[in-house]
Amino acid sequence: MSKVKLVTVSGGLSRPSRSAALAAAIARKLASQGSFDIHSVEIADLAPELGGVLSPKGAPPRIAEAIRRIESADALVVSTPVYRGSYTGLFKHLFDLIDYEALIGKPVLLAACGGSDRHALVIDHQLRPLFSFFQSLTLPIGVFANDGDFTNYEVSNEGLEARIDLAVERSIGHLRPR
Repeated sequence: MSKVKLVTVSGGLSRPSRSAALAAAIARKLASQGSFDIHSVEIADLAPELGGVLSPKGAPPRIAEAIRRIESADALVVSTPVYRGSYTGLFKHLFDLIDYEALIGKPVLLAACGGSDRHALVIDHQLRPLFSFFQSLTLPIGVFANDGDFTNYEVSNEGLEARIDLAVERSIGHLRPR
């Protein structure tokens, strides 16, 4: 049986990152349900070079590898912190470098972290439209977490764990190797 190539993309700009922790928790739960080859792309690792990249053709090796991983994935888990009601600028910039046809029909599980629950709408009002542009299959349930759902940058809230379980349960049937 082939493994699903799953790439997590975290828009967090710092280390440690709640967004990266959320993406990793979702990926671990998915891995417990099937056969996955999981790779992560973290904006925090790419930030020093990413802002100056104007085209994927001129991208430095680390950025080019991140683009290649995203474009060749069978499925994505994307997670971003919420700043002023939206995803981070470098998160968006990375997706500006992705070929506009590379994500057609690919399942994408959306996740976000914010300082309070009032940021939860970012999933439906910012992330879904972005991946709709790419004609991706945004999975039915996104996962929102607030700062209080973490202890030492690890998921520690049972409610968040239940939301992750539900999102994975509703998504697993869409995740297949291509």
